[in-house]
Amino acid sequence: MDIKKLAAIDIGSNGVRLLISNVLEEAGENPKFTKASLVRVPIRLGADVFIDGLISPENTDRLADAMEAFRLLMKVNQVKAYRACATSAMREATNGQAVADEVLKRTGVQIDIIDGSEEAEIIASTDISSFIKSDKNYLYIDVGGGSTEFTVFSNGKMKKSRSFPIGTVRLLDNKVSDKTWKEVQEWIEKHTADCQPIEAIGSGGNINKIHKNSNSREGDPLTYEYLTDYYTYVSGYTYDERIRLLGFNPDRADVILYALTVFINAMKWSKAPIVHVPRIGLADGIVRTIYNKENQ
Repeated sequence: MDIKKLAAIDIGSNGVRLLISNVLEEAGENPKFTKASLVRVPIRLGADVFIDGLISPENTDRLADAMEAFRLLMKVNQVKAYRACATSAMREATNGQAVADEVLKRTGVQIDIIDGSEEAEIIASTDISSFIKSDKNYLYIDVGGGSTEFTVFSNGKMKKSRSFPIGTVRLLDNKVSDKTWKEVQEWIEKHTADCQPIEAIGSGGNINKIHKNSNSREGDPLTYEYLTDYYTYVSGYTYDERIRLLGFNPDRADVILYALTVFINAMKWSKAPIVHVPRIGLADGIVRTIYNKENQ
């Protein structure tokens, strides 16, 4: 058996993550991907971009420090290959490419600023297929800080995918218009109408935390009713109480209700009664794409 180490850096609007994965290769079998390490740093780039349109010098320094720390972690873990992808916040920042160039100059870490369609494609390349049954329909919902990617699967294949500028940090900053919400509703209703019955699949740190807090067994879905009840429950606590009594991290406590709003609306508009939470996302997809590219 051969073991390779690959890494993915996901630079989002609400945080930056490093995923180091072991790829187990054995003759005659499909490769197996296992998580060796996951590190998250709460750098909220979206707080700059969605209000001021650019990334501040302070957050540029923090991002560079994070990339240097990640570079060293990849070095000591003997990572063979990596890719760093930046999403909504950096692609909308007027100085996004300049910040990426500065980080490269300081740390040697190259950041690729990807568009919404590539982000959706990378997510779809994860082992999501192992959760998708060929005789069922699914709406995949990946909620980030700056955007949400929706993908419709039918008969085991991706039917339609689109990214919308609706994310938790953007909602926190009151930067999502009613027009955008209407566009999301119309898109979901249009592309799920002939895919009934349908189930949802949720991705992102917020839904992972919600599932963990539910005490559900791994693999068990959450119901639409559970999410609406949980929204009511969490909204009864102040920001400080969510941290102190409910155990949320500070940068999760102020956006969790916005994430719930996206999931509840998407499930309502698609008529999905349950949401599966496989705990996979962009970073997992980045690792997959690196491996697939090396083994074409």
